[in-house]
Amino acid sequence: MTRSFLGWPAFPAAAEREVGNRQLRENVRRATHTIRGKRAVLAAERPDWDALRDSAAAIKDQVLADLETQLLRAEEKVTAAGGTVHWARDAAEANRIVTELVRATGETEIVKVKSMLTEEIGLDAALEAAGINARETDLAATIVQLGDDLPSHVVVPALHRNRSEIRDIFVREMGRHGRPAPDGLTDDPAELAEAARLHLREKFLGAKVAVSGANFLVAETGTLVVVESEGNGRMCLTLADTLISVVGIEKTVPSWQDLEVFLQLLARNATGERMAPYTSTWTGTTDGDGPRTFHLVLVDNGRTRALADPTGRQALRCIRCGACMNTCPVYERTGGHAYGSVYPGPIGAILNPLLKGLDDPQTASLPYASTLCGACNEVCPVRIRFTDVLLDLRAQVADGGQHPVERAALGAVGGVMAHQAAWKAAVKTATTAGPLLPRRIKLPGALGGWTDSRTLPAIPKESFRGWWKRTQGDTK
Repeated sequence: MTRSFLGWPAFPAAAEREVGNRQLRENVRRATHTIRGKRAVLAAERPDWDALRDSAAAIKDQVLADLETQLLRAEEKVTAAGGTVHWARDAAEANRIVTELVRATGETEIVKVKSMLTEEIGLDAALEAAGINARETDLAATIVQLGDDLPSHVVVPALHRNRSEIRDIFVREMGRHGRPAPDGLTDDPAELAEAARLHLREKFLGAKVAVSGANFLVAETGTLVVVESEGNGRMCLTLADTLISVVGIEKTVPSWQDLEVFLQLLARNATGERMAPYTSTWTGTTDGDGPRTFHLVLVDNGRTRALADPTGRQALRCIRCGACMNTCPVYERTGGHAYGSVYPGPIGAILNPLLKGLDDPQTASLPYASTLCGACNEVCPVRIRFTDVLLDLRAQVADGGQHPVERAALGAVGGVMAHQAAWKAAVKTATTAGPLLPRRIKLPGALGGWTDSRTLPAIPKESFRGWWKRTQGDTK
């Protein structure tokens, strides 16, 4: 049974559990520090780095302001190039469309290019329920799948695993799903990569259907783009007879000229490389070259909800580089699983509530999974102001009644402050009783969560109004 984040606990409970895993903390710390160090060097090479970030943010905002037009333009171009476009309002509809497309081919095993959107919608589980085995081909995604695990990073899903753990997974699981790991396999990276290459090569050569995501959709020509480091994407995109690409509607860019900006940013910010080793593009179908049938499934699944949020819509600029995770002190200590989603770290703390809403304890807890240090703001290639969105979402949580006792208490205080006589009486009582109150108090029931982490501030012997009246005369 494919694992999922469904029913994951709220961030505080999940984080408390993950922080206790010393090996996980060490794995995450080592990996994130390595990646962010390489990123800093390569970003500094570009004197126009900040100008590129400004351009990328402006392009994304242009698309979001005119998204319907750009998507319809892309649909027209894909259709003209021999592809078929499908529209999915939510995860259930997207999964139904893809499942029916695969069933129509008669195949029961397919290969996949790593796609966060298919993980977001739970596609693997939906296919499994229909008797279809979907095999991941990205190295890190393969590790996660073989280990019956869940992704913890948007670029390196198995970032929380070290080499020894990966070797054990390969030895234990590869033989159950195809070609087994070589005898005497060690945890040497070259040996692990070769074992994965041999195991996956059988999948590539045998699969008739491939499912991909896309980093970008160029509306100008209906071209899709996948950026990757291993070549597995190229294999999936060219060898299968049927290609199904599942793409979020926000991945659209207007033109190839606009795409150039993002390709200069993505690899440097994501993995600390000047250029991604493989950038694959495809437009519809071509006789005698690549898949004979191409389907594009455009997925909403909460994106129009996020688009309607004046502050939060900037999260849809995200190009999934993962830099915000690599610099986040909270992510470094909890890892990705604590966020309960395929989107962890700072982007997960804002994107998940925007896509799903704040009426669930799990998503409502995520805006608080931050120190508000702003490190994520500084590294984002599309200028997302994470701290602004986090604060706005926290206000929405409070206004939405997620803490009814606190809201009632503040409402009572507001009522007293609105009446001058009542407020003066309350202030006088407080100044009189202040010296008698202990600095630490424990309130009963739900109020205990408030007092457990706070000390009572010292109450002055005289109020400001009292001091002003005594020193400056009467005041109203």
